[in-house]
Amino acid sequence: MKQYIYLDDVRTPTQGVGEDNQPWVIVRSYDEFVEKVNEIGLENIQMVSLDHDLGDSAMKEWHNNVYHNYKLDYDNITEKTGYDCAKWLVEQWMDGKPVITVMTHSANAIGSANIMGYINNYRHINRLPQNCLRIRIEHTV
Repeated sequence: MKQYIYLDDVRTPTQGVGEDNQPWVIVRSYDEFVEKVNEIGLENIQMVSLDHDLGDSAMKEWHNNVYHNYKLDYDNITEKTGYDCAKWLVEQWMDGKPVITVMTHSANAIGSANIMGYINNYRHINRLPQNCLRIRIEHTV
């Protein structure tokens, strides 16, 4: 059975996913994400859902700039984000690994748009459905 990966540094989904309500595999950082995807293998993953802001500096940027000023400055973020995970996935696909479904559940609309744009651009260029969306997943916190 293929796995579903949920990347978020603080939230945890309150229910499973898919027709069989399968539990999410939860990872909390870019490094954990890469490690888990490599461990499971892209061929064994049905979908990933990415949060954008993964740490204190990203949350500070969201509170100080994104939320109030509609600006996102990656120079203010010291840790890797869900956007970095999206870029890493595209690198894997460009190396011939299986293309999987990617969603984002981030509260950061600009970060979500960056993730969706990056994933959907790859899919568009390769004549695949542009299906990366921002979705709502019930969660803790």
